[in-house]
Amino acid sequence: MNPHPQPPDSAEARFGLVFAHFDPLVAYAARRGASDPEGIAAETMAIAWRRLPSVPTDDPRPWLFVTARNLLMAERRRNRPHAQLDETTTAGADAPGIETSDPLVTSVLRRLSPGEREVLLLVAWDDLTPSQGAKALGISGVAFRVRLLRARRRFQQLMDARQATTDPSRIVEMEST
Repeated sequence: MNPHPQPPDSAEARFGLVFAHFDPLVAYAARRGASDPEGIAAETMAIAWRRLPSVPTDDPRPWLFVTARNLLMAERRRNRPHAQLDETTTAGADAPGIETSDPLVTSVLRRLSPGEREVLLLVAWDDLTPSQGAKALGISGVAFRVRLLRARRRFQQLMDARQATTDPSRIVEMEST
């Protein structure tokens, strides 16, 4: 078995492999508060088609996520022309699209900083490896891993604190003292 498969011969076949990531792009854009997540994904795909030779053949997801992120920032600039674009505006300070089946997890995710939330979601929800996440954010792999470690610790601290205040056994203990 060849460890480095050859890219498809035709541009259409190659683009088919890229287009397979359309739905994850829609989800990515929706979680980051895009007014039209499908539109962001479609525009990302249009850019990918125009720049197909520069799209990595082994795994196009980080490239696609960078492109979608740039489109999201452009959308925010159009909607808030005088707003300063920083980590807060690029990651979605109000945590749009952060809904889980567990209200506790949702609450904790919303309490994380946008940067912490971004690295966790890239790995947990967007199913990127730390290397892919680093490429998607345009940072080194080491920097991404450090951010991920810190975000996981902060998430766990917030979960522990929230569970301590909502644990029924703790309420009984506090009432008996």
